[in-house]
Amino acid sequence: MGGSAAALSGPDLAEGVPVSSILEGTPLLGHAGGEAVLLARSGDELFAVSATCPHYGAPLSDGLQVGQTVRCPWHHARFDLRTGALACAPALNPLTCYAIERSGNTVRVTGKRQVPGPTPAAGPSKVVIIGAGAAGHSAAETLRREGYQGQVTVIGADESVPYDRPNLSKDYLAGNAPEEWIPLRGRDFYAEQKIDLRTGVRATAIDVAARAVVLSDGTRVPYEALLLATGAEPVRLTIPGGDLPHVYTLRTLADSRAIIARAQSAKRAVVLGASFIGMEVAASLRARGLEVHVVAPQARPLERVMGPEVGDFVRALHEAKGVIFHLGQAATSIDAERGVTLQSGGVLPADLVVAGIGVRPVLTLAESAGLALEGGVRVNAYLETSVPGIWAAGDIARWPDPHTGQSIRVEHWVVAQRQGQTAARNMLGRREKFDAVPFFWSAHYDVTFNYVGHAQTWDSIEVDGSLAERSCTLRYKQGGRTVAVLTVGRDAESLQVEAEMESASRQHGI
Repeated sequence: MGGSAAALSGPDLAEGVPVSSILEGTPLLGHAGGEAVLLARSGDELFAVSATCPHYGAPLSDGLQVGQTVRCPWHHARFDLRTGALACAPALNPLTCYAIERSGNTVRVTGKRQVPGPTPAAGPSKVVIIGAGAAGHSAAETLRREGYQGQVTVIGADESVPYDRPNLSKDYLAGNAPEEWIPLRGRDFYAEQKIDLRTGVRATAIDVAARAVVLSDGTRVPYEALLLATGAEPVRLTIPGGDLPHVYTLRTLADSRAIIARAQSAKRAVVLGASFIGMEVAASLRARGLEVHVVAPQARPLERVMGPEVGDFVRALHEAKGVIFHLGQAATSIDAERGVTLQSGGVLPADLVVAGIGVRPVLTLAESAGLALEGGVRVNAYLETSVPGIWAAGDIARWPDPHTGQSIRVEHWVVAQRQGQTAARNMLGRREKFDAVPFFWSAHYDVTFNYVGHAQTWDSIEVDGSLAERSCTLRYKQGGRTVAVLTVGRDAESLQVEAEMESASRQHGI
């Protein structure tokens, strides 16, 4: 991934610092051997790890230490301080570990420390993963990271290797991120890890009795354990002109490339839908200098998920950048010459149209295989479906959420990655409940929203701080209980909320 290393600051840890300067739960930022290093304490134990998150270069000194883990302030990745190992997505790589020498009241970092590789793990002889998105890729990597040495086959309908989907509507679309940032791994990585990655081919059926997956090229792939991670697909326009060449949806890397290519010659864009994807596309196209109009039936953008306060703020934020809203409206047709016609009869000229009107889970395979469905694939706390030996993760999975006590399905990238990790471990017999708190972020120009928890509905929203000043916390309450928290400009508080939610659910056994 892209990102820059943290500038060197703090003491030279190779020369040594007093042990008393390292406080419990408050890592000390320093440097050793020309690299930023974090020195942390948990009880009587001291740890030294690299100080920069390998995901997008966030300074871990601004993160949060919880016990023997440290959490990234930007995207909430979590690392084990003892080994540097990745404990929780979205990062892919571990932290570097450093050796420590302690003499009296002085501790020194003496150099990088080799961490032993994983112990070979027993498990099924053949694992097949259908879907090469967030959950599927995460599961494949986790299997190898956990020491699994059996066959791993990943089936991906996309022609590309697995990639960073959130970036497709953010920095990549805006022109601020090069394409080399987008693949999660190069194709060579899968060969090195002995992961059989099959791209550009679809799974067309699951033969549950024979434990085999049938592919679109006619081949059959046997499995002992199967992960279904088919994700979601965009809702397509059904209005006249919805299939014209200058009308796009955004889900894949190919979609983003096509929009970028069109944007290079386009002058006026219309975005249909004020969803997260719609608003991020609007921001990205404005960054490219296009005139952008947003058409949506709701009164405020993002109001259904984030409430009226945030909706008004998001609208004002985009309007300040030149986006023109047509809310309480819907498009009735699209014409290559005239543009987009609205319910009101008005016409918006457009040489580029992007529809962001929602997605739906891809459930065809699950349904034909006889898996229990409930607006998604129903799974238990271990992410196993109603058919033994088949797990589900990501956008299609509906799981019992310990934080709300409800059965929920969430279309978040980080949730999908974390579910992939848990499903992989459970294929190896770990019996690990999926109890991660849902988290996502959304970027609009220079403002990032961090959202922790899941509020399907709420009774009230408590606001602390000021959205206008870009320092704010909103707590979504249901029955007097906080079910979700949104922060702007308060990364540390977002991390603290996440840790508190985890702790509360585990203490109360919910």
